[in-house]
Amino acid sequence: MNRSYRILPTYTGDVSGACSALFELGGMVVIHDPSGCNSTYNTHDETRWYDRDSLVFITGLVERDAILGNDQKLVDDVVDAALELKPRFIALCNSPIPFISGTDFRALCKIIERKTGIPAFYVSTNGMHDYVIGAGNAFAQIAQRFVADGAPRARALNIMGVTPLDFCTSGEVQALHDFAYDAGYKVVSCWAIGSSLDDLALSAQASVNLVVSSTGLLAARVLRERFGTPYVVGTPVGTFSQVLGAALKEAELTGSCAWPCRDVREPAGDGSACIVGEPVAAGSVAAALQRDAGPMRVVCPLECEPEMLSNCDVRAYGEEAIEEALAGASLVVADKFYEPICPPAARLRVWPHFALSGRQCFAQERDPRLS
Repeated sequence: MNRSYRILPTYTGDVSGACSALFELGGMVVIHDPSGCNSTYNTHDETRWYDRDSLVFITGLVERDAILGNDQKLVDDVVDAALELKPRFIALCNSPIPFISGTDFRALCKIIERKTGIPAFYVSTNGMHDYVIGAGNAFAQIAQRFVADGAPRARALNIMGVTPLDFCTSGEVQALHDFAYDAGYKVVSCWAIGSSLDDLALSAQASVNLVVSSTGLLAARVLRERFGTPYVVGTPVGTFSQVLGAALKEAELTGSCAWPCRDVREPAGDGSACIVGEPVAAGSVAAALQRDAGPMRVVCPLECEPEMLSNCDVRAYGEEAIEEALAGASLVVADKFYEPICPPAARLRVWPHFALSGRQCFAQERDPRLS
């Protein structure tokens, strides 16, 4: 079966990605799905529940309402909750059942916004895609609706595409801020850990945007379209951090966007060394390691934009496709969960990814050369 899994777990879904992107922004996220299905998000895909609360709700969709299309109950429940809790915004997320039945979420958002006076928008999800799609669409909605006009300031940037699904420890997030500081930049906002909706609203004041994961690309494009802000794609890792810092300065000077995580890498045509994961981080690690480990091929199991990958990289959807992409590798850099489908003779460097292995990623001993 195409795109099926028998050994590997699947990556975090699009609904969880949307919830993760919006978690700290003071809004109310409503997942239209049967009761109980939000436990996947609450217990498996979000580490911040241990420290703080967020307004994430499930509608408790029942079979009769799904078949007969009783949208009034959804509207009434959302309006009642919003008037009581007074969130900064209301985000509706789709799931497979209302997606199949054709629920018009954009129309429902207009009704809810009119009744409450609170901005309401639909995050395009359906439970059939991975977290990159959900988080990316959620960030894009914030960029489109909440970022105010402003004059850019020199040496100021936004860090875009930060969720626990890719950056699961506070140390990783702090490292992004430290990189910006060392490169001579002030962080206007971090999309979206450690920054409020008010912080994100000031994003037009940045002179350049740093896209550290593929979840931040859509929002960076929106800000590029609205304000002309250039963006640079890459994650600060090892020696690649110096290249990334130089790319930021060049983008700020010229106004042109740059993809150093893709463009500074040497071609890895034979696939003897592969790195599996989210393409921005994987490409950045490959760029950092190429001096010591040689050229590396990125194997992307996620729904990324084609331009994120070089010609020698591979988009591999499903376990069989990933296994085929790794077949000739003697070195694999990946989450430890990939070990059973790696070639027997291949050497595995462990690079944990929370969006794949969940809380078990914390038990994995990361190769120190990948930090």
